[in-house]
Amino acid sequence: MSKTLSHKSNLQVLYEDNHIIIVNKRAGDIIQGDKTGDKPLSEVVKEYIAEKYNKPGNVYLGVVHRLDRPTTGVVLFSKTSKALPRLNKLFAEKSAKKTYWALVKNQPPKTEDKLIHWLKKNPKNNKSTAYTKEVENSKKAILHYKTIKKLDNFYLLEIDLETGRHHQIRVQLASIGCSIKGDLKYGFDRSNKDASISLHARTLRFIHPVKKEAITVTAPLPNDPLWNACNN
Repeated sequence: MSKTLSHKSNLQVLYEDNHIIIVNKRAGDIIQGDKTGDKPLSEVVKEYIAEKYNKPGNVYLGVVHRLDRPTTGVVLFSKTSKALPRLNKLFAEKSAKKTYWALVKNQPPKTEDKLIHWLKKNPKNNKSTAYTKEVENSKKAILHYKTIKKLDNFYLLEIDLETGRHHQIRVQLASIGCSIKGDLKYGFDRSNKDASISLHARTLRFIHPVKKEAITVTAPLPNDPLWNACNN
């Protein structure tokens, strides 16, 4: 059961124990500090822990993985130095399974498919380009998608990643003519009002690094008319 902390951060905690904490990231949140100087989600989580457990001094928090700033959904942090390297290993070995939901305007060429591209990142504009064959300095990217709902003007896709590349879902879907709603960077024609893109990290499945139990956490969808229609 998710809990929402009542102080100014409005942090939505989806799961928490002594070793890990999982939250539902909002659009616009950054995971770690960057050149913008905006307060990162990691600091908000540290404040939550300090307040909840009345912890003086510095709170330990390990960043395990990231989501793009305009996306929403499941983000996992480590609360202990014991858990962090184990979680890093899980993600490095692709043992942690992430499922995403995306809203696209155009109907995909197939109801479900496996997409394979080679992605090349351009650091100057923070954008990746997808190629159908390997090019210099490119990395292989693989995802699986399936259409799980047709809305009035959009299609809801479920995406499972085999690899974790820069902007992978965004650029691979755009390459088949299915830019994500609100994603101006990869070809959608209009931005979303809140500067989000309609890409949501829906579910995370992994084996707990200390308890060795199977953990599955699902992040509620953003409170938005279109996302709400996906629940009906």
